[in-house]
Amino acid sequence: METNRQKKIGSVLQKDLVDILQGEVRKNGIPNLVISVSKVSVTTDLSIATVYLSIFPPEKGPELLAAIKTNTPLIKHDLSQRVRLQLRKVPNLVFFIDDSLDYIEKIDRALTGQENPIENPDLLEKRKKS
Repeated sequence: METNRQKKIGSVLQKDLVDILQGEVRKNGIPNLVISVSKVSVTTDLSIATVYLSIFPPEKGPELLAAIKTNTPLIKHDLSQRVRLQLRKVPNLVFFIDDSLDYIEKIDRALTGQENPIENPDLLEKRKKS
């Protein structure tokens, strides 16, 4: 369970990371690309921040995530300049793609009958039996 301190630091980092990432997209003039930071969770010792990104269109996700991971030191430096009055030390950033929207869309399609797993059992993922 996250403490209040972890939640506060996570929200500060989330707000500033959104500004940094969306600012880079605008500055580089990349059309039809939306990056949002869906969640930032910080470890109890405040040394690592796990950042979950939602990227639209999802096809560009893996390519963009690789670019963000290679530029993590620059992003951390920009972040440290923004939060220098609030945090003594900026946590190390670890980026992941948040696929919860895809999961919700899959459930929505199943509920509306577009892809009904009861009528078409091939839609269900096969689980390995141990």
